[in-house]
Amino acid sequence: MKNYEVIYQTIERGILKGIYEPDTFLPSENKLRQTYNVSRDTIRKALSLLMANGYIQKIQGKGSLVLKREQLRFPVSGLTSYKELQNSYGYESSTEVVSLKKIIIDQPLSNLTGFEAGVSCWRLIRTRAIDQKKVILDKDLLLTSVVPELDTEIAKDSIYRYFENQLGLNIAFAEKEIIIDALSAEDRELLDLNQQDINIVSVKSRVFTNDARQFQYTESRHQVDKFRFFDFARRHPSTM
Repeated sequence: MKNYEVIYQTIERGILKGIYEPDTFLPSENKLRQTYNVSRDTIRKALSLLMANGYIQKIQGKGSLVLKREQLRFPVSGLTSYKELQNSYGYESSTEVVSLKKIIIDQPLSNLTGFEAGVSCWRLIRTRAIDQKKVILDKDLLLTSVVPELDTEIAKDSIYRYFENQLGLNIAFAEKEIIIDALSAEDRELLDLNQQDINIVSVKSRVFTNDARQFQYTESRHQVDKFRFFDFARRHPSTM
C-alpha cells in the first residue's frame, strides 16, 4: 500500500470515529506533512482521495472541511465481518439473534445457495441495530460439516472470530451479488423501517475456505438510506 493510501485510511478512521468532527477543518497540509513525514504531494493525494469519497471539501484559503456523513459506508470488496466494521468505524451497534436452528437443504435452497441438496446447515437469522434502530437483517446458512457447533452467544458476538480463532478456518474469498429488492413481510416484521420505504439493498454472498470449498451463504438486507457501498478500483494499463 502506498503512503498516501495509508494516510487516507488513517484520516478516514479519524473522521469516522469523530476525532475530526463535521464542520471543522483538518490540520493544514504543512502540519499533516510534518505529522506523517512525507512530501506535500503525498498529502495532497490523500486529501484528494478523501474529497473524492465525500469525506472533505477543499475550500480555497481555508483548508479541508470535514463534511457531515449520515450514511454508513460498507466495503463491497474484501471479507470484513460486521464486528470488524463496527470496531473500525466506532459506531454504536447491537445484534439480536432472531433464530438459530439446523435445517436440511432442499432443491430450491440448493439452487439459490450453491449447497448440495440434502446437506445439513445452520440457519442463523440476526438483526443489527444502529442508534437503537434495527436497520440490517442478516440471514446465514452454514455447513454443519464445517461448523459443527454454534450457539446464540457466538452468533451475537462475531461468528468470523469464532470460525478463525476457535475452528481454525482459513476463510479465503467470497462471490457477492448486490441488488435492490422489494421489501418482504419479513423485512417489515424484523426491521425498523421508514414508512415510505419500499425497497431494500440485498447483498448475497457465497463464502469459501482456502481450498475453494463453500461453507457459507449469507444474505444481508440493509435499509436503503442508511448505507452506501463502496469499492476502490485501480486501472491497470492495457498491454494491447
